[in-house]
Amino acid sequence: MRGLRRLSLASVAMVWGRVPCRLNSRGGQPPAPLGARILTNPEDVFQHNMWDHVKWSEEEKEKARQKADDNSSLRIPLEEQGKYDIDACKYWDSFYETHQDKFFKDRKWLFLEFPELLPLGLESSATEERPCGLRAPCPEPGVSGREKETGQQRQHAPSHQHIDPLTSDCQQSCNQDGRDTAGAARQTSSFPGEHATFRIFEVGCGAGNSVYPIVSSIKDTGAFLYCCDFSPRAVQLVKDHPDYDQSVCHAFVQDVCDEVGSFPFPPLSLDVILLVFVLSSIHPERVQGVVTRLSQFLKPGGILLFRDYGRYDLSQLRFKKGRCLSENFYSRGDGTCVYFFTKDEVHSLFSNAGLEEIQNLEDRRLQVNRGKKVVMRRVWMQSKFKKPQPLAPPL
Repeated sequence: MRGLRRLSLASVAMVWGRVPCRLNSRGGQPPAPLGARILTNPEDVFQHNMWDHVKWSEEEKEKARQKADDNSSLRIPLEEQGKYDIDACKYWDSFYETHQDKFFKDRKWLFLEFPELLPLGLESSATEERPCGLRAPCPEPGVSGREKETGQQRQHAPSHQHIDPLTSDCQQSCNQDGRDTAGAARQTSSFPGEHATFRIFEVGCGAGNSVYPIVSSIKDTGAFLYCCDFSPRAVQLVKDHPDYDQSVCHAFVQDVCDEVGSFPFPPLSLDVILLVFVLSSIHPERVQGVVTRLSQFLKPGGILLFRDYGRYDLSQLRFKKGRCLSENFYSRGDGTCVYFFTKDEVHSLFSNAGLEEIQNLEDRRLQVNRGKKVVMRRVWMQSKFKKPQPLAPPL
């Protein structure tokens, strides 16, 4: 917990005194309230591990901005940045080799914040009797337990960089898996889940912490889940899980940054795309292309669900100098990378892909270590965007 700033009760009082009711960008109550545990008495700050709907003062925003400016003032040299592209698969495979499926908890909160994941008729049961204070959980206590499942990361790399055999084999596995899956679908004029009445696609599935809460909820509903990851080892962990069922789930290795990569389903076939802590791991120059390509697979009326890191989250402010790759984009010690979004960036990202905003929220909270009496400021983005229906032809 080094480097965490202890907040005085007076500072906390300033925070809760400015807490408004959370509104969406259109001024109404959001479909998902992101929790209802509001700190009304600063003396109670250590009574719970998390407080919702926290608003920062202008002074606090400026301090955070200055901290981010400071830790990004010394950047990783350009000649060294290539390895974060070339060795991306190796970094992710090493991560899952070390942690297996033990690093993250299953995301059982998904249906509370994203009831759209369930076929029509099951959504209401997922959100009925929502207890006060129940909300999408944050990373495990201590930012080292980061909520970053896995993703696809590509950066501009010098052509002279050496590619070691492990990296080459890993990338070859990713490419071959995608070709085999797509090729089989073309040869048989069919695809996995073709008879499903409701199709979900999770990008960056990691070891399956979203997969299995979804699978257990959609069995016998006519729904089908696709899930992919850049890491072959992560996908194998998903397939090795005792609950993996090919009748309701198809896991495959895919680099979504590959502009010519094929998917095991046709365009306009998906009802939901789930992007949870994955776009932040992709180089910001590539993210727009990824979102635009993915949006082509949504049906008209289909929805894209997004949750990821927000600008000036504690995990951004804790980076040391020399870990910054570009503005608000950093490399961790294990070689994985992370970007921190703003609300405006999220809106532009999905709107430029032709999607309509339903919800676009900045989720600010106080995360509390009650044992050490430390209060931490967390920031996440949570959004929902819909593919519009085609315009009716003129009469």
